[in-house]
Amino acid sequence: MASSSMTSHGSDSWTAKQNKAFERALAVFDRDTPDRWHNVAKHVPGKTAEEVERHFELLVQDLNSIESGRVPYPNYCVTRANKIRNPRVHESGNNEDPTVVFFNDIFD
Repeated sequence: MASSSMTSHGSDSWTAKQNKAFERALAVFDRDTPDRWHNVAKHVPGKTAEEVERHFELLVQDLNSIESGRVPYPNYCVTRANKIRNPRVHESGNNEDPTVVFFNDIFD
């Protein structure tokens, strides 16, 4: 789950459309891109280079918290209709191999 600072209201709030644009821009402009945050910001309506860089830093913090075990993985998987659900058993019937899905629609 995103940190509360990423989802709070006010000047730091991000819409679903802005998050989608941010995710897509990150896929295009990697860490080796000159002026990366300025390039990303050009593709995220209403956000500055500083705001997109901070948003990225918060995302990295959230992922580090999940990977370190401080935040549990959600038990989500994608159904055949590409919808997220919270099953007790994986689609294959193997309940020892739950599928964890993050950013399932980054490239929709």
